[in-house]
Amino acid sequence: MNYKQQLYPWVIYRFLPNLQRLTVARFRRRNDAEEHLRIIKRLLPQVEFAIAFEVNSQHLTNCAR
Repeated sequence: MNYKQQLYPWVIYRFLPNLQRLTVARFRRRNDAEEHLRIIKRLLPQVEFAIAFEVNSQHLTNCAR
């Protein structure tokens, strides 16, 4: 995960066939991601989306030591 992605940890994913996913957008705040997701769902109601919080696992490993 690069530095820019660390600044935007809230991610909206679009689910694709065969357990694949596509990153739609990244946000700094969960509220922004939720509002964006509401708009997307109105435009594409038949498509499945999810919000996730991505944490840099390498950073967590270093903090645990």
